[in-house]
Amino acid sequence: MKIIVQKFGGTSVQNEKIRLIAFDHIKRALKDGYKVVVVVSAIGRYGDPYATDTLLELIGAKKTKLSAREQDTLLSVGETISASVFTNMLKEANIKAESFSGGQAGIITSSNHLNAKITKVDTARIQNALKSLDVAVVAGFQGMAENGDITTLGRGGSDTSAAALGVSLQADYIDIFTDVDGMMTADPRIVEHARSLPRVSYNEVSNMAYQGAKVIHSRAVEIAMTAKIPMRIRSTYLESTGTLVTSLADEVDHFDVKERLVTGVAHVTNLTQVSILTDTVKTQQLAFKILADAGISLDFINISTNSVVFTVPEEKRQLVKVLLAEAGLQTNVRESCAKVSIVGAGITGVPGVTAKIVAALSEKNIPILQSADSHTTIWVLVREEDLISAVNALHDIFCLEIK
Repeated sequence: MKIIVQKFGGTSVQNEKIRLIAFDHIKRALKDGYKVVVVVSAIGRYGDPYATDTLLELIGAKKTKLSAREQDTLLSVGETISASVFTNMLKEANIKAESFSGGQAGIITSSNHLNAKITKVDTARIQNALKSLDVAVVAGFQGMAENGDITTLGRGGSDTSAAALGVSLQADYIDIFTDVDGMMTADPRIVEHARSLPRVSYNEVSNMAYQGAKVIHSRAVEIAMTAKIPMRIRSTYLESTGTLVTSLADEVDHFDVKERLVTGVAHVTNLTQVSILTDTVKTQQLAFKILADAGISLDFINISTNSVVFTVPEEKRQLVKVLLAEAGLQTNVRESCAKVSIVGAGITGVPGVTAKIVAALSEKNIPILQSADSHTTIWVLVREEDLISAVNALHDIFCLEIK
C-alpha cells in the first residue's frame, strides 16, 4: 500500500477552523491513493487548555513535586486529546479512521523520562489497521518504555514521532506541516526578503534546524536521512508542497549545489560567552569536568594554550559563574550574545566565504566575538543587539533573496 505520513503541529490543530484546513491535506492525499498516518501535537500553544506548557503549569512547572515519570503521564495527555479530537472530525466526515497512542503505534523508547529516545518502532499494528482504515491518527511526542511506562520525547518530539513512523512504514513522504511555506533562507520575522527554498539536502536542513531554524527538529531529519525517506516542510494554509528534503545525490539531478553557495542564515539568541584563563591542560580538564558533572551543555567551544572559550544559555550563566568561581578559576563573562550561522553544502572547499562574512559585518560595524566552521557551516558570535543587522547583512551579501 502507498503510505504518506502527515504531521500537524500545535498551531495546525489549535481550533476547528484550522483543523478543517488540515483535513483538506488529508483528503488530497486520500484522493491521490495514499493511506495516511497523521501525527498530531497537543492543541495550540501556551495558554491554550491542553497545550504542553499549560499542562506543566498545572503542576507548578519547574517547581513540581512530581517525578519525571509522573510528569510524562500528564504531559502526554495533550497529544492524546488532540488525536481523539482529530479522529472524531475524520469520522464525522465518513473517513475510516482510528486513533492510537504513541505506544499503541509501536514507538518503544528508553526510560529517560521527559526526553526519551526511540529505541525501536514496531508498526505491525498500524499496518494491519490500515488494511481496513483510510487514516491512522497517532499521538505525537509520546512513546512507551519497555516496562510499559508512558514516555515523552522532548522538544520537537512530534516531528521525531512522524519521522520514526515514516521510516518504519517506508512511507513515500513524511510531510511536516507548519505555519510557514517550507524552509526559509532566514527567519522571515527578521529578514523581510527571506524566501522559501524549493529543495534542500538532509544535512543542510538538519544544520539549519540545529542552528536555530524552528520549522523542524534536527533529530527528525536525521532519522529520515537514515532510510532516505523524502520529507516535505509545508504550510498548513497552502496547497503547495513547500520544501522537499532529500539526499544530496538526489539533488544533483535537479540543480548544481555549487551554484547555491549558501542555503540560509540561522541564529540562536540568549547566549552567554564564558572565557576561562588556563595555564595548564589540567586546569582545562578541571573546568570541563566541573561543568559536565553539573549537567551543563557547552557550545561554540574554542581551546587554546592559555584559554578556553564557550557559550552557554543565559539561564545557565549564574550557575556557571558560581561553579567556576568556587573552583578558583579566573573567568570573563559576556552576556546577551547571539550565534549566527551560515549553512550551505556549497561552502565546502570554496575560498573566500569567511572573507565575505567579515566584510559584511565590518561594513555594519558589528564586531565578531568568536567564530568557528565546519564543512557546511560557519558560525559567528555577535552581541545580541547586533543580531538583526548581522543576519540581514549576511543574507544580503550571499544574495539569498534572489530566486
